[in-house]
Amino acid sequence: MIPLDEARAFVLSSCRALPARSVALDDALGCVCAFPVVATEPVPPFVNSSMDGYAVRAVDLEDASPASPVPLAVVGTVLAGSPAQPVVGPGEAVRIMTGAPLPAGADAVCMLEACVTGSGGSVVVIDGAVGPGTFLRHVGQDVAVGDTVVDAGVELTPAHLGSLANQGAAEVVVHPRPRIGVLSTGDELVETGLPLSPGGIRDANRHSLLSVVRQQGWDPVDLGIVGDDDRAVATALDEAGARCDAVLTSGGVSVGDADVVKSVLRERCGGTMRWMQVAIRPAKPFAFGVLEASGTPVFGLPGNPVSALVSFELFVRPAVRLMAGYPGLERLTVPAQLVGPIERRPDGKTHFVRSVLSLDDEGAWWVRPLLGQESHQLAVMAAANALIELPDGDGVARGDVVRVVVIAPDRLEVVPDPDRAGAPA
Repeated sequence: MIPLDEARAFVLSSCRALPARSVALDDALGCVCAFPVVATEPVPPFVNSSMDGYAVRAVDLEDASPASPVPLAVVGTVLAGSPAQPVVGPGEAVRIMTGAPLPAGADAVCMLEACVTGSGGSVVVIDGAVGPGTFLRHVGQDVAVGDTVVDAGVELTPAHLGSLANQGAAEVVVHPRPRIGVLSTGDELVETGLPLSPGGIRDANRHSLLSVVRQQGWDPVDLGIVGDDDRAVATALDEAGARCDAVLTSGGVSVGDADVVKSVLRERCGGTMRWMQVAIRPAKPFAFGVLEASGTPVFGLPGNPVSALVSFELFVRPAVRLMAGYPGLERLTVPAQLVGPIERRPDGKTHFVRSVLSLDDEGAWWVRPLLGQESHQLAVMAAANALIELPDGDGVARGDVVRVVVIAPDRLEVVPDPDRAGAPA
């Protein structure tokens, strides 16, 4: 067996960021910006009102109070999107809408709720002082010319895309979203919707892996099922390498007589291929290589469904994030207290224990190991939002602090009683 860190370092050393290219702004969500984008236009581009109300001269209202309200003559209206044509002179005001440009002569806005209109709207009465700059958005207050709108290495969020649109950008240069092919191998596999033959099993892995690829924001490519035939697997990988940025296979990488994927990878990947027995549980068998014909990385994941998903987390996700240009490759890890004990015997491996992680109402992390830690128990993996990283040894006791990898951050919850968090232990 080899250490996990060694296996991961080998994989990462063989992967590179995809070449940058321009994509339409509306297609760039979740992609990583390849170059800094510098503002060429100020945002806002002109002084405008942040409230519906009246544009006024602050000097006219210096002495305004409830006991001595000040009447102002209303000399016009300015709407959002229209040029500010009226001019505010001494003793005057202009009705103004949110986002409308400030008319000449005015230096503040009095919000509508603080105003009383009279004489059919031709007069507004204000009973309090309004300081210069009140309820105004100034030129460049959000972004000034020369500011960095989005830096290189930043994952583009909806707010980033809006900021780029504010600069008039129709496209942005990014590391493109990787296309990830997913191939299942094995004579025993039966496609979803077909009756099970004697000895057959459903192909759960392909659907799980296609879904987790999509969940990461990448483009999944369904490569179907191939039986345990060297030529068929080789042809499938050749075709996948020509159309995908990376390929995931499941099955065929252990020590069985029909485990053909590793032999095909050795043939197609030459000196870059490595078959590994990694010192982890689950997901001990793993193969990796780069197809010589296309330069496409291939990840040979184990066939047990939990092993395939854990292998994805440990090897595929960081490598493809590197290909997609992300500066951060790792999942969030936190120290958490164990709700229940975990018994194990020394075996030279780090165990990744499916678990439920939660916060108590005082902000402390707690983690509850789940029952059913065998590598075929996919239902338990579905209940987990975290993996306890359990070093080799004799186990850990309730209340011990362990390192936890968060694999489903959207399913973290705050619970007042950690003993009741998640599924039964």
